[in-house]
Amino acid sequence: MPKTKTRPWDPAEHLADAEDMAAYLEAALEDGDPRVVAAALGDIARAKGMTQVARDSGLGRESLYKALSPDGNPELATLLKVIAALGLQLRAAPKVV
Repeated sequence: MPKTKTRPWDPAEHLADAEDMAAYLEAALEDGDPRVVAAALGDIARAKGMTQVARDSGLGRESLYKALSPDGNPELATLLKVIAALGLQLRAAPKVV
């Protein structure tokens, strides 16, 4: 029986438009883990093109990769710049209990 070749799943390959990206970020925010939010922003940035996001945000590409990794710890200012560069908004809503 031949072996099936697999490769790691990359969420960036499935984020086709702004609605997908917003829904993905919203789900990460609902999780509440800062590492998940940073990683989701990293996935979205890779889907849009990290070089372009770096240009649009005024941040270095290498520092973005580091900050938006699951182990990164970006400052709020960095997150806000990246969100704006991605064409997304960060909103607050009352928590539904």
